Amino acid sequence: MGKDVIIACDFSSAEDTLTFLDRFRDRKPFVKIGMELFYAEGPQIVRALKARGHQIFLDLKLHDIPNTVRKAMAVLSRLDVDMCNLHAAGTKAMMEAAVEGLTRPDGTRPLLIAVTQLTSTSQARMQEELLIGETLENTVMHYARNARSAGLDGVVCSPLESAAVHSACGAEFLTVTPGVRFSSASAGDQVRITTPEQARVLGSDYIVVGRPITAADDPQAAYARCISEFVD
Repeated sequence: MGKDVIIACDFSSAEDTLTFLDRFRDRKPFVKIGMELFYAEGPQIVRALKARGHQIFLDLKLHDIPNTVRKAMAVLSRLDVDMCNLHAAGTKAMMEAAVEGLTRPDGTRPLLIAVTQLTSTSQARMQEELLIGETLENTVMHYARNARSAGLDGVVCSPLESAAVHSACGAEFLTVTPGVRFSSASAGDQVRITTPEQARVLGSDYIVVGRPITAADDPQAAYARCISEFVD
């Protein structure tokens, strides 16, 4: 799979989501369904967007005991999503259980990636609130190595960490990177951010872009700009 831009469809209803995606007539963007939309609409929104021809990143960030995650992933595997995720902090045993649950009887499964540290997490917050004494970069790298060892396909990280993750885990190990803003945009609640062009240079495989596209006056133009800066 090549580089791509994933639009974060962080809407509260299927109606708002479909109305937004109706504006994209010439291309079916890769979309992210997060907790807000999935909890509002359930599995049917996944089926509806798949029926429209979209690739889907189901962003539910599972984090529980291994057996619970195994069973949950077995259910998600039946939704025919293209990518899903969990928290690397749940341990290698949990991640291994997730791979087992996600793998279908025919051996296929969606891509599975692990969240290292959220892009809203700073060094100070990680150390003072989570009591993690290591540096942010060392923590991300350790979590990435654990994910690779557990058989996952990649991690969610900041674009700023993509090159180091590839160096530690291999070029084929995917980096899916939120925290992407245009140079003129507000950072919002994220602290480890780059532009689409910077993310490409830093080695991100996928960028996840929400408000810079979904809240834009012309979402199609904003999406085309992301594609131009990151993919083309």
